[in-house]
Amino acid sequence: MSQEVIRGIALPPAAQPGDILARVDTPSLALDLTAFDANLRAMQAWADRHEVALRPHAKAHKCPQIALRQVALGARGICCQKVSEALPFVAAGIRDIHISNEVVGPAKMTLLGQLARAAKISVCVDSAQNLAQLSAAMVQAGVEIDVLVEVDVGQGRCGVSDDATVLALAQQARALPGLNFAGLQAYHGSVQHYRTREERATVSRQAARIAASYAQLLRESGIACDTITGGGTGSVEFDAASGVYTELQAGSYAFMDGDYGANEWGGPLNFQNSLFLLSTVMSTPTPDRVVLDAGLKSASAECGPPAVYGESGLTCIAINDEHSVVRVEAGAAAPALGSVLRLVPAHVDPTFNLHDGLVVFKDGVVQDIWEISARGFSR
Repeated sequence: MSQEVIRGIALPPAAQPGDILARVDTPSLALDLTAFDANLRAMQAWADRHEVALRPHAKAHKCPQIALRQVALGARGICCQKVSEALPFVAAGIRDIHISNEVVGPAKMTLLGQLARAAKISVCVDSAQNLAQLSAAMVQAGVEIDVLVEVDVGQGRCGVSDDATVLALAQQARALPGLNFAGLQAYHGSVQHYRTREERATVSRQAARIAASYAQLLRESGIACDTITGGGTGSVEFDAASGVYTELQAGSYAFMDGDYGANEWGGPLNFQNSLFLLSTVMSTPTPDRVVLDAGLKSASAECGPPAVYGESGLTCIAINDEHSVVRVEAGAAAPALGSVLRLVPAHVDPTFNLHDGLVVFKDGVVQDIWEISARGFSR
C-alpha cells in the first residue's frame, strides 16, 4: 500500500449525532443525558436544601462539558486531583478550582502559578515544608492562592491528625506571602464504599465531628475557618446534613457505577446509572457464552468486571485486554452476533481515563460527542 493511500486513512468518529446506539462503533463510553441531568439536579437540590455549596469532583470524568453543566446548575466550582488535570477546565472557562491534593515539585508549582492568573485556585497542605515551597512559588509567579490544611478524619492517607500541627499550619499559612488560609480539607474516601447505610452514617458523622473539632480549635485561636470541604457520593447524605461541611466534593453521583451500586441506599438520594460502556458481541462460541469487544483497555476492573445492563441472565465472568466473556444463564436469551450491549463499569473514574470521547445520547439517539480532554493529565 502506498504512503499516499495510508495517509488518506483516518479513524472515523465512533458515532454521529442522529445515530441510534446500535450503530455506534464500539467499545465506546456513552452517557444517558436524561439520567445524567436528573442526577445533577438531585445533588444540587440536596446541597441547596442544606445550604451547602456543591463542588463536584472532576477527577471522576475529566470532561469540561460536564463541569460546565454542573456549574450552570449552581455548583460553586469543581475539584481536580492533579494540577495538570485542571488545565483543560480552566481553558474551558471554569474559574474556581480546588486541587484536593498536596502539590509538590517545581514543575507543578509553576503550572499552579500560571493557572492562578486565570482562575481562583486552592490547594491542600499538610506540612510546613510544603507551605514554604508554595509561598515561594506563588510569590515568584506574582499570584495568591488559597490553602486548606488537610486533616485526617479517618482515611489514613494524607492529612494531619493533631491539634498542634493543624494550628501551626494555619498560622504559618496566614503569615506567608502568596498564600491565603481558607480553611480545612476533611475527606474520608473509604467511607464512600461502606456497604450499609448505617455504617456510612456512623463513620461519616464521626468524620464530621473530627473536622468540627479542628475548626473550633482554630476559631478559639482567633483564626477564621470559612471553608470545610469534603464528602463524597456515598456519604453526601450525611455530610450535607451534618452542619459542619461548607462544601461537598461528590463526583460519581452524576454517573454511578457497579461499586456504588453495591452500596445499600434507601435514603432520600437514589442516583441513576447514566454512564455505560457500549460493547459489541463479537463471538458466540457456545450457547452459554458470548464474547464482547470491550476489555481492560476500555473499562477499569480493579473493583470487578462490568455488569450487563438491562438484560437478565447475562453475567460478565471474565475480562481480558480486549475481550469480556459473558455467561448466558439457563433459560436466558443469548444476544446475537453484532448486538450492542450496555455495560455498567465497576469504577467510573479510571474508566473515563481510558477514553478520548463520550457519546452523549437521549432516548437511544446520539446527541453529541463530548471530549474527555483531561484524559491522561495525571501530573
